[in-house]
Amino acid sequence: MSKPIVAVVGRPNVGKSTFFNKIVGKRVSIVEDTPGVTRDRIYAEAEWRTIPFILIDTGGIEPDSDDVILAQMRYQAEIAIETADVIVFLVDGRDGVTISDRDVANMLIRTGKEVILAVNKVDTVVLPEDFYDFYELGLGEPIPISATNMLGLGDLLDLIVDKFPETRKGKDEDQRTKIAVIGKPNVGKSSLINALLGEERVIVSDIAGTTRDSIDTSFIWNSEEFVLIDTAGIRRKSRVTGDIERYSVIRAVSAIERSDVCLLMLDSVEGVTEQDKKIAGIAHEAGKGIIVVVNKWDLIKKDTNTMIEFQKQIRKEFVFMSYAPIIFISVLQRQRLGKVMEMVKYVSEKRASRVTTGQLNNLIADAVMMKQPPSDKGRPLKIYYVTQVGVKPPLFSFQINSRELMHFSYARYLENRIREGFGFEGTSIKFVFREKGEKNDIGNI
Repeated sequence: MSKPIVAVVGRPNVGKSTFFNKIVGKRVSIVEDTPGVTRDRIYAEAEWRTIPFILIDTGGIEPDSDDVILAQMRYQAEIAIETADVIVFLVDGRDGVTISDRDVANMLIRTGKEVILAVNKVDTVVLPEDFYDFYELGLGEPIPISATNMLGLGDLLDLIVDKFPETRKGKDEDQRTKIAVIGKPNVGKSSLINALLGEERVIVSDIAGTTRDSIDTSFIWNSEEFVLIDTAGIRRKSRVTGDIERYSVIRAVSAIERSDVCLLMLDSVEGVTEQDKKIAGIAHEAGKGIIVVVNKWDLIKKDTNTMIEFQKQIRKEFVFMSYAPIIFISVLQRQRLGKVMEMVKYVSEKRASRVTTGQLNNLIADAVMMKQPPSDKGRPLKIYYVTQVGVKPPLFSFQINSRELMHFSYARYLENRIREGFGFEGTSIKFVFREKGEKNDIGNI
């Protein structure tokens, strides 16, 4: 099930970063009294009433400003607005209604999205005299809060969750395999989609970020229906002089959340970049199927070891997802495109596969015999029982004597043994560790 997305927007210095940090429970955004300090959009997972969602912190919107930094922040906020299910418009209760607030409100009304107006810095139960002026913004009843003092946040979160689409609250009934084509701009995402669909449905251009909006397209392959999610990058605006690649991350977050399998596209000429690793990490943490698709392979001068060396480099850079298969393609030359869909089908099946409890415990018993569990002051880790409790991604519950004794390195060893025994190529697998006697509350994992 994909998580709903909540974007927090507003002009600079109204307390968005403080609000963001209080909700996600840790200091993620930089908080400073200088307007415009949050120059990069930041996202994190949060939860309220057992419903998980993604919260996006944006730089401030300053309409009609020619300042380069403010223009960049405005653009980031526009991108967050496009991808959000619910928008929290934060204003400053001490400043009252400003001209910028009115302009931002008009921008939000035009989106047609669910918008909640939150008036921050209301630090007492007595509302300021000009509080009701915020009704002028045309966004309904303003909600008074104090992010710093954590006043009114529960009521606001209740309202946010109530506005989530019903399809985001419950189990996704769509059984079609959804494929997100992810990666930094101009690596050939739209071209790959066009090639797979056999028609020009997505604009293709040499300009990075030509495709502004995500596009979902249903298609049939080998008598089975799939959905392609195009996350092609962000349209370049002349007034935004910053690195356009950093604006693609939130689009990837939105598409990854809705997908089953991600095609991480790399440019073989550029190699692996920090942006590639950032986007790959999002898909890995989300537990999605991942296939690394190296495009423009026709442009590489090759010898007998070129592909092997390139694979080694990819494995080195993506050490956290060594399970991901790698396919070398050329969309332009239509080389090995059939392999892409074959691998999508294979990874989708692996992500949904189950292992019998008997087979699993036999494998873990053998693994423990081959490598003794860690111990502390003579007290060894004991694994009593293991069972698979979920799929998409595969989730395994271990009953043990002590979480403190389950070192990360040993958990990684057990993961490797499970992969050796049962496959799971292309998908992350996740563990939960319960101490003996604990309630097996998988819903709270």
